[in-house]
This record gives sequence, C-alpha cells and structure tokens, in this order.
Amino acid sequence: MKKIIFLVTLASIFVASCKRDFEAANPNSATTAVFWKTSNDAIKGANAVYSTMKRTPGTYSRWLFYHGILKSDEGFGSGGDGGLNNLMRFNQTNYNDGLTALTWQTLYVGVFRANQVIANVPNIPMDETLKQRVIGEAKFLRALYYFNLTLYFGRPPLLLTPSQPTDKPRNATTAEAYTQIAKDLTEAIPALPNSYPATELGRATKGAAYALLGKAYLQAKNYQQAADAFAWLVTGPGKDIYSLTADYRDNFIISKENNSESVFEVQFNENLAENTDDDTDENRVSNTGTSIAQFFAPPGIGFNDGAARRWVTDEFLIEKTAANTRDPRLAASFIFNNTDERGPNFTDVYGRTFADRFGSGPDANNVWFRKLLNDHWKNQEGFRSPNNYRLIRYADVLLMYAECLNALNQTAQAYPFVDKVRQRAGLLSLTVAKPGLNQAQFLEQLKHERIVELAGEGWRFADLQRWGDLSPTLATKDADFVNFVVGKHEYYPIPQSDIDLNPNLTQNPKY
Repeated sequence: MKKIIFLVTLASIFVASCKRDFEAANPNSATTAVFWKTSNDAIKGANAVYSTMKRTPGTYSRWLFYHGILKSDEGFGSGGDGGLNNLMRFNQTNYNDGLTALTWQTLYVGVFRANQVIANVPNIPMDETLKQRVIGEAKFLRALYYFNLTLYFGRPPLLLTPSQPTDKPRNATTAEAYTQIAKDLTEAIPALPNSYPATELGRATKGAAYALLGKAYLQAKNYQQAADAFAWLVTGPGKDIYSLTADYRDNFIISKENNSESVFEVQFNENLAENTDDDTDENRVSNTGTSIAQFFAPPGIGFNDGAARRWVTDEFLIEKTAANTRDPRLAASFIFNNTDERGPNFTDVYGRTFADRFGSGPDANNVWFRKLLNDHWKNQEGFRSPNNYRLIRYADVLLMYAECLNALNQTAQAYPFVDKVRQRAGLLSLTVAKPGLNQAQFLEQLKHERIVELAGEGWRFADLQRWGDLSPTLATKDADFVNFVVGKHEYYPIPQSDIDLNPNLTQNPKY
C-alpha cells in the first residue's frame, strides 16, 4: 500500500509540474516592479547597458573589429576560420551564422537594456541631475548600438520601449534609423557632463555624444548637421577639453589610456580571477577583457585569424616627414618585416626579431594590425586583454570635420584641421604640401589622410560605405572584393531566425 501511495504522489507531482505557468515571473529573480526603486538601481541599470559593449564576442570584444576592419579593403581573414574567411570574401550562405547574427542579437541586448533604463529611471525618486545623466547615458548607448546596427545591417527595426514577446516591428529605413540615432543623442547631450572623476572614466560625456552625433549625420551625408555637431569639439567648448597627444603611439598602449585625445573609450580589464583563456560561452559573458588581440596577433603569439593587406603599408610611404624620415604612424600601426625600417633583423615581435620568428617562411611578407595588441608589454596574447579600445579619437573628429567643410564647399577652411593631424605625425602641413586643392581633389587627399591616421581602428568599412567606394574595383587592393555585389554587400543579411519569427521583418536586398 505504501508503494502505491508513493507512486500516486509522484504522479500527482508530475501532473502538477506539467501545468506550470511558464510565463510567470521567476520568484528568484528581481522584476521590474521591485528593481527600479533607488538611484543605485538606476546606476546598476546603466552599467548593464555599458557592459553590452564587451559581452560575448559579438561587439567590441571581437566581432565588430572583423566587420569594420577585415570586411574592408585594409584587412582579410588570414587564418583557419573558414566561416570568417568566407564572410570576408562576401560569400555568406547561412544568414544565421554567428559572426553576423550574434552581433545583431548582442546589439539588441544593449538596446533592450537601454530601453529599460529610459523607461524606468524617470519614475525613481532620486537626485534630478543624476537621473537625467543616467537617462542620457542610456540614450547615448542606444544610439551607439543602433549606429552599428544601421552601419552593418542597413534596416534595423527600431525598438524604443521595453520589448514584449508579442512585438513584431517592421524594418526601419536607413534614413529613419539615423534620424532616431540623432534624436537620442540630441536629447542626451544636455544631460551629459563634460567629464567624470577618475572613478567614473568610460561613461558617456557631452563630447562623446556630439562626436557620435556628427558621425551619424556624416554617415547619412547630412554635412551641415554633422559639421555643427563636430564644431562643439573643434571650435567650441570642446577645443579646451580635447587635444592631440604629442606621441601618436600613446593612443594604443595601456599606460596612456583615457588621454586628451580620447573622446570615447571602451574600458577593458584583465580579470585574472576568471579562466578567460578558455573561449567558452560562459567565459565570454563574464570576461571583462577583450579577446581581439588573441585573434589579430601573429601565429605563435595568437590565432592569426585577421591580418592587413600589404597595400596599406605602402600608403604610409607616399610622403616623408618634414625631417625626411618615414611616417612614424606606420610602425605604430602594423607589425611586419619593416616595422623597424632597418628590416626584419631589427623588428621586434613580442620579444624576438621578425627574422627569428618568421625567417623566409610563409609569414615573412605578412602584415598584422598592431593597435589592438599588447606587444608593448607582453610576449603572448590571450582572451582577456585589458587594452582599452579608443572608439572615437580627436584626430578622427578633426578629419571628419574637414570632410564636412569640404562637402559644404568650404575647402579652404577645411585645411587647418587636416594640418593638425599631419603635423602631429611630423609631416608638412597640407597647406604647404598641397595648397589650392579643389573639392574633389581634397576629398581624395582626405581618403589618404584617414587610412594613414586610422588604419586598423575599425572605421575603414564605414568610410568606404559613406564615400560610395564599395565595389568590385577594390579587388585591385583586396582580392576578396572580386565577389562584391553592388546593392547587396554594403550590408549583412538580417538573421533569418528573426525573419522567421516576425512576419513584418523583410530581408535585405539580393539575399
């Protein structure tokens, strides 16, 4: 009898478990009804939005660099990752491939978190200045995530309130997306401070919001609005906040982080307590370092999954400095046989000479992006690099401002801002070297200035997209572009899994 009763009891428990309401809130987790109560909750919420920048490989831990650098003509998939190599060759057949789909999904995680802050923080009784700042930070970050979604996917749905399972938003147009980005940033600017104390470094500032606003307007080719945004940093109050560092290399080493040239910087830490040299999903989520160095480092030091095209190094040799020496930005930007211009026997590669490491073997003529690496203090890379990513530098702002002025038929007025960037590298000012350029000639010169100043920093694809230069003709520089289809490959496919779940979402053209 006891056995029968026991079996009946088990059966009752089983039946009851089958009737569980899976839509009910998890009693072990904080809900929105109980979480958003204090100023501390508001700050924690904002911090969660920031953390998306380094959550999993989908964003600034790794894959956004693949999209911005390797997908452009300056880089390529150089290792044994077949999926990555095919993607960089514009040969994608799986629209749910993690390299694109996870980037899309992670960016929307950031959007979701930002929406939670924007919706809930206004109802918290707290200091009003801090409240508005936190909301402004969330709007800045939502704009940043949508900027990337628009840049790489073209037509992202705009989710501006906390998501519900029943939501089925349509694609926004590219113009609508950039308009929303500009709206978020315009609303964020008044609430954001010019700077933060040392304990708060990395939070969005007024200057960062103006710079991203300018980038969004520039990418949309709204040149006057872009110029107005950049002017705050270049000729307005920001000119007393930001300046070019004396040494170009200071922008890429850990001992010079958050310097005068840094407008917005993604903060990384080497979390030694974690076993983050293990690239499992669990460690990706908890890692506070970036893994890009492991994937961009040369073989024997890292995985060598991404490398630079050789033509980029030649771009630095087009002109010498005023002192008749080589442009110092070349050595700061790349590891190759002539990083030290005396050659491979003098070029240091993580504690050994280039000749010793690579000799005359298959890697002897290869070029690796240096700016995201740690060769200035380590002899080996790993998955937890603490080297911050300088997402927006003041030099970039100066060159973009010059591009805007040129597009507005103010070419002569654009010269001084290019001069600042060139003279920091020791080159003659453009005013002296090439006076009197017309609008078209000045744009061509700017294309050169941007590649030598910003190579390997993640902006090359955006530049090519904005200039309308993405086409199969780039195959003369990058063989991958032989597969490029105009009207298709300017953007990635929207993940098919999202389209399958949402009848209002449509695929990008020609996919």
